[in-house]
Amino acid sequence: MAIAEPSKHPEWSYSAVLYEMNIRQFTPQGTFQAAEERLESLHEIGIDAIWLMPIYPIGIEGRKGSLGSYYSIRDYKGINPEFGTMEDFDSFVTKAHSLGMKVLLDWVANHTARDAKWLQTKPADWYEREDDGTAKVPWDWTDTAKLNYNNHDVWRGQIEAMRFWVEKHNIDGFRCDMAMLVPIEFWQEVSSVLHAIKPDIFMLAEAEELNLFNRAFDMGYAWEIHHMMCDIAQGLRRVWDLRNVMYTDRERYPASAMRMMFTSNHDENSWSGSEFIRFGASLEVMTALTFLWEASMPLIYTGQEIGYDHSFAFFDRDPIPSYQHNSFTELYRRLISLKHNQRALQAGERGGRTIEIENNAKDCMMTFVRECDDSRVVAILNLSPYTIHADFNNGIYAGTYTNAMTGQQEELPLHFEADIEPWGYTILYR
Repeated sequence: MAIAEPSKHPEWSYSAVLYEMNIRQFTPQGTFQAAEERLESLHEIGIDAIWLMPIYPIGIEGRKGSLGSYYSIRDYKGINPEFGTMEDFDSFVTKAHSLGMKVLLDWVANHTARDAKWLQTKPADWYEREDDGTAKVPWDWTDTAKLNYNNHDVWRGQIEAMRFWVEKHNIDGFRCDMAMLVPIEFWQEVSSVLHAIKPDIFMLAEAEELNLFNRAFDMGYAWEIHHMMCDIAQGLRRVWDLRNVMYTDRERYPASAMRMMFTSNHDENSWSGSEFIRFGASLEVMTALTFLWEASMPLIYTGQEIGYDHSFAFFDRDPIPSYQHNSFTELYRRLISLKHNQRALQAGERGGRTIEIENNAKDCMMTFVRECDDSRVVAILNLSPYTIHADFNNGIYAGTYTNAMTGQQEELPLHFEADIEPWGYTILYR
């Protein structure tokens, strides 16, 4: 049963598109200053908010690769000198805000580096300990040390550090790493404290457990849907599985719950290959689906906006060699414009529910409408590697529309019958 507790989100978030920025790889310099110079470019595409991968000093003990993992943090209030100075960071935030973009920080509450400032300055019981007194290693993350959330001083230390970034550096929210590994009561307290400081703070959980939407987070990951999309692209599952999870999620999650949809992020890119490898010929229609899905806020990962087909090294410098807008940029620009301008596609409780149009190939196609107030979007998606002879009736949804990809007027007939190419799609709006 869904959690029956509506929550209001920041006004900007309902129609937003999020960009995950890997500072290390985004520019040849790998610095805040260089990234700041590209903010205008992201603004032109229509990006609403920047999620920065962790910006803090990285541990040396057990460091992986030449530069270490972003997620092995020595000091929650520091800046990784690899990226520049605190002044450089503040300038980046100021520039983003001047363009109307929000900035979210990546927050790693579950663990620190093995040579973190807290390990040296805080009591031993701030960390979970082995029998010999050494700090426990969570999972196989050998460059990290597990914090002890049975100690409420750890809660207070975390909250005080998060307040620092909101109060002194004017950030707009947090993406919270592995949020399900930390008690929900902690996140509820975090949310309460931060909203008292900045009422439109935005909280994103890297998890999809139901309780995270109970007075804690605005949005969670749509991991299950993402992996199902990958499976469909690779011929391992069919479209009815995707349809079923849509209806199941409607029952499980509160109507206000936002879901982050993506074809890539730093984990998928570095450990499972680029989206071109994982999705192949289906990439464009699957990208479109992340903008059309009920409750969705779409994510664009570093380099996707220019179609950079590469799996970034995670622990070393591996920057994008050249950066020019192209056909991929134009695809995202059109999808973002659709998201911004169609009330039906808003996330959370604001958007229109998905209304299916019955078609003759439900194992391969999704045909549906999302409608809200005077906004209507019709999607015809062939989510298969086969040419489908589509045959279905549009009923009350027949009429004249604008094609979202071409900008041309197009008639949606009462009775639709046509061949649709493998992975082909049409998005209409009015």
